[in-house]
Amino acid sequence: MIQEFKKFIMRGNVIDLAVGVIIGAAFGKIVSSLVDDIIMPPLGLIVGKVDFSNFFIPLSFTDQEFNTIAEAKAAGVTTWNVGMFGNAMFSFLLVAFAIFFFIVKPINKLKQKEEDNAAKTPPAPPKSEVLLAEIRDLLKNK
Repeated sequence: MIQEFKKFIMRGNVIDLAVGVIIGAAFGKIVSSLVDDIIMPPLGLIVGKVDFSNFFIPLSFTDQEFNTIAEAKAAGVTTWNVGMFGNAMFSFLLVAFAIFFFIVKPINKLKQKEEDNAAKTPPAPPKSEVLLAEIRDLLKNK
């Protein structure tokens, strides 16, 4: 059983998947930081000093007003965190955009070039046709 597991782990596609997951997690952190720390603060300033990560709707009825989600949670108020969801959606769109333009599009171009090259070169004739052509040529020469 251990040998079978070792064989499974050492297959190329499992290792490639593990590397992809690790790189994807690191890329996700970079994009989250880009959204939360670089893009959203100026956008919030332009819109009127709004901190999107603290944009929420209290779902519990109370007379108190809360400036942050942390304050609302500390008071035991259930919140609907619309700003955090918006940040997550924006992060997802950035990641999808980056993956499309930096990975998918170049791979599609490369595949298209390979397909174009394959279409330009005619396929080799079957072996039987080559042999028949050689026999024909030999008979012609006699």
